[in-house]
Amino acid sequence: MSVWAVAVPMSLGYATISGVPVQYGLYAALAGLLAYSLFTTSRQVTEGPSSVTAPVLGAGVLAVASAGSQDAVALAAAIVLAAGLLYLVFYVLKLGWLADFMATSVLTGFMFGVAINVAAGQLFSITGTESSGDNTWQKLWNWFASLPDANTATVVVGVVALVTVFALKLYVPRVPGGLVVVTAGIIATAVWDLEDRGVQLTADVPRGLPSLAFPSFELIRDNLDVIGGTAFGVMLIGFSVSTAALREYATKHNYRIDVNQELLAQGMSNISSGFVQGIFNDGSLSRSPINDQAGARSQLSNLVQAALLLLTLLLVAPLFSYLPQAVLAAVIIEAVVVGMMNVPEMRRLLVVKRAEFVIALGALLGVLTFGVLQGVLIGVVLSLVWLISMSYRPTVAELGLQGATNAYVDVTSDPTVEIHPDLAILRFDGGLYYVNSGTLGDYLREMRVRSAGELAGIVLTMEGVDFIDAEGADAMKQIAQAGHDHGIDLHLARVKPDVLDVLERNGVVDLIGTEHIHPNIASAVDAYRETHPAT
Repeated sequence: MSVWAVAVPMSLGYATISGVPVQYGLYAALAGLLAYSLFTTSRQVTEGPSSVTAPVLGAGVLAVASAGSQDAVALAAAIVLAAGLLYLVFYVLKLGWLADFMATSVLTGFMFGVAINVAAGQLFSITGTESSGDNTWQKLWNWFASLPDANTATVVVGVVALVTVFALKLYVPRVPGGLVVVTAGIIATAVWDLEDRGVQLTADVPRGLPSLAFPSFELIRDNLDVIGGTAFGVMLIGFSVSTAALREYATKHNYRIDVNQELLAQGMSNISSGFVQGIFNDGSLSRSPINDQAGARSQLSNLVQAALLLLTLLLVAPLFSYLPQAVLAAVIIEAVVVGMMNVPEMRRLLVVKRAEFVIALGALLGVLTFGVLQGVLIGVVLSLVWLISMSYRPTVAELGLQGATNAYVDVTSDPTVEIHPDLAILRFDGGLYYVNSGTLGDYLREMRVRSAGELAGIVLTMEGVDFIDAEGADAMKQIAQAGHDHGIDLHLARVKPDVLDVLERNGVVDLIGTEHIHPNIASAVDAYRETHPAT
């Protein structure tokens, strides 16, 4: 009951953001919950339309269709079905790791930007003015310019709904503020004839169950680029958000989840939604906490919620036809502001890692300036740039002997460690592959030149190297050959079996000799000192 009270107004609102009539949000929630409950490994996460993915879906739909039209409904269904099929393909290929592809900083900034974009678009409904603008900045400017044309009754309804829903969230968080203002808005329409006062109402909402339908081949063919791009965007973002919720409650209640299995659960949820022309579903970050706090211990809670949604469609759906659009806009604004504008996380990024804050800010500004769909692409590019930048310059630490412990530690952590001018002991942290294969050679070359002929040996400990490709093996071969050419004795320590196997097949071990492969740093240093006694 607790989740249902929140899910109903949210599903109506997210359908509006997605560019389709409000009932299709309820259809999606019902079909998605039924399918998700049967396949998920989570016990507390609840499924349904969300504030994170609805704007992405809406951006794709409204790029080629008018809001609320049958073309919009069919296009949204095609995108949702395509996303569901992508989930299934990724499930078969066991690509659950994609949940971690989108950097947290990028996702935080993207969601913040989407929240501002959505809220800016809903301001027109609060004032009863004509919506316009291609990006967030234009929407805000055009809304401000339209204020002289605002409908007084609409403004009163919208502002009261906004104040009420935020006040309830702030002071009485357990009360479902969305349901309260939706109910009050419907009653106000009947009591004060709000439609006659110029307040726009939601379109007619039919009673009954959704019918099965499949988008036409012509629609899919004519809009293949929009369908494919939007489907991938909502899937990537939806799965990232869903997995965060899954892990949170699995950790809290100490049970296992299968991320690959969740690809199947999300796929079946969205395929079920698409067949009833519903919108996109994902694991909810706003409703799952309510489900957990209310005592959910299995997916039976979601099945009961589905039953309540079924009764809603069969018994009271037409009442939503009397819902003022300003009230629905207030519910949407509260949902995105509270659920997506993560100010504490942005502040934490600024304090902890300023570079990640800049990336988050870049994703945020990208959404505001170029739009939601373009913001997805910007987010993917920023995640790739961040990944490559972290891989391109891995740490190469110089080690020294800490006399009190006989351990080799980073010289930057303890300046008193013992080092020798003729021997460099180094640790490479990270996979050695095509992105960073030149980094280690560059570092050693710089060290060799800087030593002015004093350097006679290198011990390279590789416990941090858990992956090496052909280019990485070639780089190691070049390093070994350079050692021969310049009279520098190269020893390798703590090489993992998989990495050693690649080095053997590439001829690196033959070049330096098996006697130069050691189980630890101490044995490598002893072997070097046998041929190069300390002076």
